[in-house]
Amino acid sequence: MTTTDADNFYNFSAIDPNETGSDNFYTFTRIFLPCMYSCVFIFGLAGNTLVFVILVFYEKLKTLTDVFLLNLAIADWVFLWTLPFWAYSAAQEWTFGTVACRIIRGLYTLNLYTSMLTLTCITFDRLFAITFATKAHKCQTKRTTCGKLICVSNWVISLAFATPQFIFSEAFRIDKAICQENYPNHRTEFVLEVIQVALGYFIPMLTMTICYSLIIKTLLHARNFQKYKSLKKIFSVVATFILTQSPYTFLRLTKIIDWSFNLNRNFEYAIIITEAFAYFHGCLNPVLYFFIGVKFRKNFQKIIRKLRCIKWQVRQGQTTEDEGSKTFTASNNADATSMYPL
Repeated sequence: MTTTDADNFYNFSAIDPNETGSDNFYTFTRIFLPCMYSCVFIFGLAGNTLVFVILVFYEKLKTLTDVFLLNLAIADWVFLWTLPFWAYSAAQEWTFGTVACRIIRGLYTLNLYTSMLTLTCITFDRLFAITFATKAHKCQTKRTTCGKLICVSNWVISLAFATPQFIFSEAFRIDKAICQENYPNHRTEFVLEVIQVALGYFIPMLTMTICYSLIIKTLLHARNFQKYKSLKKIFSVVATFILTQSPYTFLRLTKIIDWSFNLNRNFEYAIIITEAFAYFHGCLNPVLYFFIGVKFRKNFQKIIRKLRCIKWQVRQGQTTEDEGSKTFTASNNADATSMYPL
């Protein structure tokens, strides 16, 4: 996921409010961002909840990949709950105070690191499972247990790296109330931003690129390539994450290197659009699971059939009650008629 840098779309200190096109820019942010955040929140919440239900109640977390994908869905789910706050802040202003500001911004960074660490773990797991297929199959139960511990470790590590956002974020007023990091000095901000971009994007991306190169090399020499169709799902999840995050990450890195870009209106538009595009990652994973994962589609169909069955049973129950009511009424009417002589 990517950060909701309030200063990206409310950079009042860097841009003159009387500048030509300023009104259009602020109107754009007040309409575009809430709409984007709302769409991502609604579809992402529904999709990731469905992923959670299928992995936990249907797949039963049988494999290590299921454990990692569940952890990824939970991380996305946590992030999605921050979007209503940012949607309201974009449309109006930040009215939730400093404590909420620190929590919301901290949760973003926590999600960023957790997602990237989980995706990296998925890549290592696929590399091990394909390169050492026999050994991986024999110790599958042990790997699943270790995977759960690794997921917990990922959250702890991510929390450690997200600590600066929990500490330095605060709500304050310039032309309006906003929520953003307020570092002691520019050097501290520069160091923390570089660390976040490096650990939250470049290092995991490099690791995944190397691992998938080795996986592809192994598969090209495999006799039965069809056996590894499930690899398409994992690869698509990773590729989608990289494609959605890259534009905003590079623009953010450009901003860190040269702050004069903040004075460029086109750069501000680019920041807003790429940031919103990066948010779509929160609701894209369920779509990938549906169109690529055969087991996911089958389990989804089971859920639909169960819902239809429940709906049919409810209707049958209502029909039975209605018939019973009609029979009871008819009986009462007959009794009432027999009480009076013709």
